[in-house]
Amino acid sequence: MKKIEAIIKPFKLDDVKEALNAIDVTGMTIQEIRGYGRQQGHSELYRGAEYVVDFVPKIKIEVIIRNDDEDRVIHAIIEAAKTGKIGDGKIFVSNVEKVIRIRTSEEDENAI
Repeated sequence: MKKIEAIIKPFKLDDVKEALNAIDVTGMTIQEIRGYGRQQGHSELYRGAEYVVDFVPKIKIEVIIRNDDEDRVIHAIIEAAKTGKIGDGKIFVSNVEKVIRIRTSEEDENAI
């Protein structure tokens, strides 16, 4: 099993959710996060004063999938989240050793 973590722009969340639902990814966890990459934040004006926003708002999506679904899920996230501009985000893939559904005690792929 794999864990896919995607850091995306907040306004792309609905697009990514729809893309994942379309390929039968049935569950996800999201978090509102802040961070920066190469863009190093940005400057904004508020009531005539300029200030620097060091950390940019982002959304982190986590999904646990079967190994066979890895390429489909990554492709769906990229297509839904891409704007072509700096700060589109990142995708991280890691192995998951065990999954247990608490309610039924099902394990691994049966628990996804």
